[in-house]
Amino acid sequence: MSAAIDLSLLPASARIDAAGRVSVAGVDLVSVAAEFGTPCYVYDEGELRSRCREYREAFPGGVAYASKAFLCTAMARLVAEEGLDLDVATGGELFVAVRAGFPAERIVFHGNNKSATELVAALGAGVGRIVVDSPAEIDRIEARSEEH
Repeated sequence: MSAAIDLSLLPASARIDAAGRVSVAGVDLVSVAAEFGTPCYVYDEGELRSRCREYREAFPGGVAYASKAFLCTAMARLVAEEGLDLDVATGGELFVAVRAGFPAERIVFHGNNKSATELVAALGAGVGRIVVDSPAEIDRIEARSEEH
């Protein structure tokens, strides 16, 4: 017999019916698995938006979503719509943010090993903040910022 599912680990909309089937936001996960296979990631948009609003209210000075948690163009758009900034740590994450149309001035480029190519991309995109990790990185940014 399998262990019971701890619903506190799932979105607030998660339910277990009498047959033991789990649903999220009214969507039966067995049906999702049958249609899309496993593993399959399921997100509750209402839950995500609610959490974004809670964080924004708790931190009125601004809060950034850490894209390393999960990022795709739809998630970047959702974060933008909910008024959060977006923390990116790689050129790939920056690419997804830009591709999604995320406002560049609300992007925070953070990472301890930013390449010259990534810095040029960030400057070219108009990224609002670059978190500097070393004096050498200041020099690299300064050398490239004149181009932008």
